[in-house]
Amino acid sequence: MSGSTYTRRRLIQAGAGGAAAAGLATALPAQARKRRPRHADVVVVGAGYAGLTAAHRIAAAGKSVIVMEARHRVGGRAHNHKLPGGKWSELGATFVGPTQDHVIRLAKEMDVELFDTYNTGDNVYRQDGSNQTYSDNGPLGSVFGTAPPDPLVAGDVAATVARLDLMAESVPVDAPWTAQSAEEWDSQTLYTWVKSNSTASPRFMDLLQIATEPIFGAEARDISLLYTLFYIAASGNEKNQGTFERNFNTRGGAQQQRMFGGTQAPLNRIARRLGRKHVLLHAPARRIVQKKGGGVRVESDNFNVNGKRVIVAVPPPLAGRIRYDPGLSQNRDQLTQRMPMGTLIKVEVFYDRPFWRNSGYTGQGLSDEGPISATFDISPPDGKPGILMGFIGGDRARLWQTQGPKVRRARVLDELAKLYGPAALKPKEYIEVSWVKERWTRGCPVSVLGPGTLVGFGPAIRKPVGRIHWAGTETSTYWNGYMDGAVRSGERAAREVLREI
Repeated sequence: MSGSTYTRRRLIQAGAGGAAAAGLATALPAQARKRRPRHADVVVVGAGYAGLTAAHRIAAAGKSVIVMEARHRVGGRAHNHKLPGGKWSELGATFVGPTQDHVIRLAKEMDVELFDTYNTGDNVYRQDGSNQTYSDNGPLGSVFGTAPPDPLVAGDVAATVARLDLMAESVPVDAPWTAQSAEEWDSQTLYTWVKSNSTASPRFMDLLQIATEPIFGAEARDISLLYTLFYIAASGNEKNQGTFERNFNTRGGAQQQRMFGGTQAPLNRIARRLGRKHVLLHAPARRIVQKKGGGVRVESDNFNVNGKRVIVAVPPPLAGRIRYDPGLSQNRDQLTQRMPMGTLIKVEVFYDRPFWRNSGYTGQGLSDEGPISATFDISPPDGKPGILMGFIGGDRARLWQTQGPKVRRARVLDELAKLYGPAALKPKEYIEVSWVKERWTRGCPVSVLGPGTLVGFGPAIRKPVGRIHWAGTETSTYWNGYMDGAVRSGERAAREVLREI
């Protein structure tokens, strides 16, 4: 493997789980206080893309690092599901795409190659009990992309997306709260803005719900307009302006490619290089002390780790559950209280083969009816087995979770049958993963910011508090909420601490 001079060591075995290390505000057991502490130049809390990227860069710079991970696996919101024959599916983060340069570079550095998401044929849009098929590669593909060219809402879709993209151009990705109209935009939700700037027909509002539920795990009424515009602006890089289309689309967008071996593969390889003494599992950070004489102490259940600096690389709601001594700044503490995780569930349904391909479907579907708002074909490259993945988010997820397992499964299969035919009713295997129930994640795919959060508390998102630095995709300027944002944040946090030690 290229890109590092530090010693390879055996990978700590990983299994099921959720995001990275953080802890509830509980007292540290006496045995942890008495045990001889460990030492490193930098302590990293969390072994997801942000934390392990930071650790990888710090180790490559010749400094010592210890990563503390609450779970019994690395990966955070990237979580592979092993299949027979060395194959896999992803129960968490799945796709990468154009302008996501940092995560793609990291994957290549770890010798993980990419392949195209299956995208041959027609997509399906189910609305008001009937299906519409369309191709993102057809005459209207350049206008609508993955969005359905529904003639009853096409005008609203085109006008709304164009206007949001234009407004997003004036939002600085590193400081959205400084945009000229920031206060006005952060005083309303995406829902209220759309209601005032479109026909707001029920059909169009349904489509808006279909868009926000899988992207944010939330409803349009939950999301600040300024945060939405920032999210759009962040869907690019330093040379390419972000657009809604790049965020939403498969071809030319964020869902264009996947990783051989799954999205957890690069992180497993980083952990192997760091070695078992430097990636500590079952080690939730319970308390972080900035010592009066300098340095930090990160306390877990069975041991402490001392360092010069610490990088907290976990979702904001989990970072807010760690005890800090001395306490955090008022704005930082208030910020984490205003960044709840989205509500998102993934279901994966396995078949002997991807039967929908023979019918001319891509496996990409949108629906306003059942629990699933969006589907994708996430079969292995050879198509064996065939796997349909569905997102259930926001209100749909909250309602769906109140039902029993048999009812939940039946509702999912019924919806897939309506989209792709009766063969969908006879799967080989069925899996559902509620990221809300994952103790060390508390939701997915990203923190959701309501009105007033960015303007009131945004400047605290990346600002170090003494010797504590912050990472995680929610702190990224580009591709916030995605793996690329997590990698960028880890690289930025590593640069910060390396300047100080």
